[in-house]
Amino acid sequence: MLSGSCLCGAVRWKAKNKPLGNSACHCGQCRKQSGHYWASLTIATDDFDCEGEVRWYEASPVARRGFCPTCGSYLFWLGHGDADIGVSLGSVDGPTGQRLERHVFTAFKGDYYDIADGVRQEEGEDE
Repeated sequence: MLSGSCLCGAVRWKAKNKPLGNSACHCGQCRKQSGHYWASLTIATDDFDCEGEVRWYEASPVARRGFCPTCGSYLFWLGHGDADIGVSLGSVDGPTGQRLERHVFTAFKGDYYDIADGVRQEEGEDE
């Protein structure tokens, strides 16, 4: 089981089972929201529990992003109608036991860094 929280601890989450995967997103929205790229776990929504107030920002017609209204930590990405939720890898309490599996939307990555870790890269079609 993995668990995590925001910076101030007001929002806490748990996943009972192993995540479905993980990735790093390099799209412009994730870069603006996180300050760089966003690394996340993919967790089935029926396996996911959350406590505390989460505010949601409707980032696009495709998805919304959840954050703590107290400390501002960006915690969740939820596609409309999805059966899974993206959860910030950085919010995991303690060791994650995870390794990045893929980089997505690499065609939109910032020009100030290179991706050189040997992990699979997917350019993406549209931000």
